[in-house]
Amino acid sequence: MKKIIIFGGGSGLSQILKGLKLFPIDITAVVSVSDNGGSTLRLRKDFKIPAVGDISKVMLAMSNTDKDIVNLMNYRFKQSRSLGNHSVKNLLLTALLEQKGNFADAIPVLAKLLDIEGKILPITENNVELVGITEDNRRIYGETSITKCKKKIKKITYDKKVKANPEVIKAIQESDLIIFSSGSLLTSIIPNIIIKEVVKAIQNSKVPKLYICNLVTQPGETDNYKVSDHVKILNEYLGPNGINTVLANNVDIPEEIVSKYATEEQKDPVLLDEKNLKKMKVRIIKDKIYTVEDGYLRHDTLKTAYLIFSVLMEKE
Repeated sequence: MKKIIIFGGGSGLSQILKGLKLFPIDITAVVSVSDNGGSTLRLRKDFKIPAVGDISKVMLAMSNTDKDIVNLMNYRFKQSRSLGNHSVKNLLLTALLEQKGNFADAIPVLAKLLDIEGKILPITENNVELVGITEDNRRIYGETSITKCKKKIKKITYDKKVKANPEVIKAIQESDLIIFSSGSLLTSIIPNIIIKEVVKAIQNSKVPKLYICNLVTQPGETDNYKVSDHVKILNEYLGPNGINTVLANNVDIPEEIVSKYATEEQKDPVLLDEKNLKKMKVRIIKDKIYTVEDGYLRHDTLKTAYLIFSVLMEKE
């Protein structure tokens, strides 16, 4: 069975994994652990642990359990002051971290409960804070503050030296395809590629490196970015032998949806600029890869997964 490794965090990675898990692929999902919003922030402060929110979200996306269990895991204690709007899945993963002492031993227990095939790995076991450095060299601490920062962020780093999860390095070396998920570029994707050992392993790999491009821009992060701009930023961190394949949407999004995103969220569709990508020698895989769910844009899980699977099968 072909092996893939996919880097990301949060909702973007979760959406892609819903489709990928339906194909005969050995999946390793690598998740950033620097989220510091909402329930996750309070749990990090109370228990002095890395972020659990993105990992628990990705675990649900990869689960093969029934809907009642998924609903239970997503349940939040909204009426309780002491339980403070924590979700059941976050509390369970926190409890397992308390019992086991690390993600390596905690995640498999919850994976068994959720009937998960494949692996879910944190990029690091370290309890780290994300740091954004602005163009005037100010340091912005924390994922939430970086997202809200009005000044352009020129570099993402961590607040301390970070050791890569050795299982991630092993998975990179064994993979037939390395994927960078859609999601927040600065706070979900790049946190995975600012650790030297990870970057070195990716550079040394001879397999294709594919980026699933976002459908819309992110205010303050990727305003006016085209597909090639996303790839350029990623390759600034990856260096030589970085992204060489991109999967992008090439079908117009309905005008009413475009208008809604522009008005309510200050987001615009990411334009596919094929000419620039060809100059960069990046292979383009293009199709209608969006769907609209309850008025919101999402990657079409099945279409996106099928196109990824097609890239894998080309090597046969």
